[in-house]
Amino acid sequence: MKIAVLTSGGDSPGMNAAIRAVVRKSIFNGIEVYGVYQGFQGLMTGNIKKLELGDVGDIIQRGGTVLYSARCPEFKNKEARKQAIEHLKNHGIDKLIVIGGDGSFHGAQRLHEEGIATIGVPGTIDNDIYGTDFTIGFDTALNTIIDSVDKIRDTATSHERTFIIEVMGRHAGDLALWAGVAGGAETILIPESPMDIKEVAERIQMGMDRGKKHSIIIVAEGVMSAAECGKELRHYINVDTRESVLGHIQRGGKPSGRDRVLASRLAAYAVELLTAGESGYAVGMMNNELNKTEFHQVFKEAQPYDEKLYKLSKELSI
Repeated sequence: MKIAVLTSGGDSPGMNAAIRAVVRKSIFNGIEVYGVYQGFQGLMTGNIKKLELGDVGDIIQRGGTVLYSARCPEFKNKEARKQAIEHLKNHGIDKLIVIGGDGSFHGAQRLHEEGIATIGVPGTIDNDIYGTDFTIGFDTALNTIIDSVDKIRDTATSHERTFIIEVMGRHAGDLALWAGVAGGAETILIPESPMDIKEVAERIQMGMDRGKKHSIIIVAEGVMSAAECGKELRHYINVDTRESVLGHIQRGGKPSGRDRVLASRLAAYAVELLTAGESGYAVGMMNNELNKTEFHQVFKEAQPYDEKLYKLSKELSI
């Protein structure tokens, strides 16, 4: 038996821990394991190398991915996938683990349908994959944001200003929501529950009226940019704002202990499923129990946001 592993889409802290677990779990069970470099792009070009124990030494603590990653829209083309499958077969590989997010899982599903046994491992900071409570990288990115919010709050307090902090999250607001609650933000704007900017302005004005000198607003990029948010606010109230866009700093850095353990457990489980002849699933962790969800179900269902946590954020930011 031979298993290949690749990382695809946006990188997330903990991907290296997942790669390490795939390699070591496979070798422990007498399975040859191969790394595919540059994601699906590398699969198409045959950038495949056999991995040994030493290849994954001292990577569990590193951010990013040692297998590199690349966007590959061409993989939607059946001819491109046929070429990729040919490269796998040339190495005697008929099983694959794909570490990535929703887009990566679509590629994994197509390979599953075309004869390559495939399992997906959720690696994305957005925490937007159905079938798992948390994705690999979310916890680390969250703590990176919290650290930034804490530092920005020092300046907001010193200069008596309202700071608007833009975080990642085009379609999912978990990073903004969790960071907002943990960082004590006065307002949190997320795609799942749009808030009228006039309401935001009124909340800030109420705070100013009772003597509040500064505020923190956290906005997910999928709602609007920090600059747009500041501009809209000034239509309703006279407020001195400063905007900060955290950007790709959220993706980097050493993975947290939680992400390292999550990555190790999910990747090892993926190897177990392939060894047992399973395919077409994304692995996940729900209520601290390992589980698997068919790809088509992952695509069909939206990851629910924590409405109770969002309500609590409003109650605590009065």
